[in-house]
Amino acid sequence: MIYAIVGLGIMGGSIAKAIRSNIIGHDDKDGKIFALDKNNESLFAALTSGIIDRAFTPSETKEMLSQADMIFVCLYPTATLEFFREHKADFKDGAIITDISGVKHELAAAFEEIKPENAHLILGHPMAGGEKEGFAASKGEYFLNHNYILIKPKDGYEDEVAVEKFRKIIRGMGFTRITEVDADTHDNKIGFTSQLCHVVASAMVESAGDPEITSFGGGSFEDLTRIAMINAPLWTELFLANREKLVAHIENFESQLDNLKKLIETQDANGLQSLLSDVREKRIAMQKN
Repeated sequence: MIYAIVGLGIMGGSIAKAIRSNIIGHDDKDGKIFALDKNNESLFAALTSGIIDRAFTPSETKEMLSQADMIFVCLYPTATLEFFREHKADFKDGAIITDISGVKHELAAAFEEIKPENAHLILGHPMAGGEKEGFAASKGEYFLNHNYILIKPKDGYEDEVAVEKFRKIIRGMGFTRITEVDADTHDNKIGFTSQLCHVVASAMVESAGDPEITSFGGGSFEDLTRIAMINAPLWTELFLANREKLVAHIENFESQLDNLKKLIETQDANGLQSLLSDVREKRIAMQKN
């Protein structure tokens, strides 16, 4: 099987490395990895390190797509939609195509328009990665024991055999839980578990004031703000693309923050202890899941 990566940044690079380490030579002994990127340095690094077998530049996109059996499109959300529109007719017959976009409603709305006639488009979102950027920051280990979300079309999958083949690849990469939901549910849940967390981390860093505050850190601040080392163009696009759901989550968070603030201001020790005990129990329950 030929696996193709469109966009060899931190996510595309990590996918390539996970496939190289965990699938090729194991479940797929003769597999090869192709990669397409506008950054020649990333392509050269991946090629010389043996992560990919062949490198392609944007002018060679059609050539790569015509040969690939499994394609991961690892671009920003808007660029992903544009890529599918532009190359709808360029995929190999029977190929499985997926994306990694963090917001799905626009892709799902355009699904009938962008899906190839003779290939399988399965929208997906690997729930893993790092706070840095580029191929140099990629790691196949990011995916071990993490979640993968598949977006199930409202009328169901057209070809369950292709979807099961993709599930096997996902598991082979190291993911241990696959969740299948509609695009609206995905965007709402991700708005909370991912985007709101980046908003909160960003707000904490902005509110710090003192650049030397970490000399007083004991781990809590560092843990909470690691993801504030943010890819500004990407997260601006994600925040705005999911603005309705994200703003609702921010408003609910503000309400909970106000409640804590009032308990502290009024020195309501009993109320504060009760709330914190409830928080602890909820977090323990979440951990079990």
